[in-house]
Amino acid sequence: MKKLVVANFKMNLTSSEIKKYVMALAPKFKSDKVDLSLALPFVSLESGKFLLSGSDISLTAQNISEEECGSLTGEVSGAMLKDIGVQRVIVGHSERRTRFKETGKSINKKIKIALKNRLQVVLCVGESLIDKNSMKSQAAITAQVDEALKGLYENELENIIIAYEPVWAIGTGKTASVKEIEEGIKVVRKAIETAFSKKAATEVRVLYGGSITAKNISQVVGVAGLDGVLVGGSCLDVATLIYIISVCEAGAKK
Repeated sequence: MKKLVVANFKMNLTSSEIKKYVMALAPKFKSDKVDLSLALPFVSLESGKFLLSGSDISLTAQNISEEECGSLTGEVSGAMLKDIGVQRVIVGHSERRTRFKETGKSINKKIKIALKNRLQVVLCVGESLIDKNSMKSQAAITAQVDEALKGLYENELENIIIAYEPVWAIGTGKTASVKEIEEGIKVVRKAIETAFSKKAATEVRVLYGGSITAKNISQVVGVAGLDGVLVGGSCLDVATLIYIISVCEAGAKK
């Protein structure tokens, strides 16, 4: 299976800047070892789809409403995302959990809305620094997986990708060690096995995210059981993203 690289732009770059970015990136990306998806800001998704036409790069949305439609000013529905060619959506990112107070219940609703609209989901889970220091990482990750996937059928996991992102490593410059990443992945897969089956735990795609840079990607990509990476700030530079992809390609060949 190909490695998956999801580049999360967060609230960075205007549509004009993203146009220049995509025009620089698209001609340079061609890989039979890596799938690349750009998680652009909402206002750039439709133009991004046009600019990426004919390329092997897909689009990911950074968020989705937990409702189908209605009087929800500022929200974006699953149907809207699907209509403009978005393939997948990030749900449960730690920034949404902490700054916007998203709960396990709302994340679960968002996942079900995404799946209903035939969108893949990149579900983010990870422990806080308090969890880590109090030896509660495993319990925190397991609870997040259980809450997010409550009520889903096993076959629906085909469209679920789980990104292990320890909160203490996001935007801090601190990257989890190989041992910590491996342990996090094991906890995620164990939670899936307990809730669904051993087969599901083996087959679900698991990514790592958390201050990934050109300097540490070689270390990260070698982690056992890792299916790809969710890249934040480092993706904003085309050359850096291309380098990260090249390292993932080398890792996929092993």
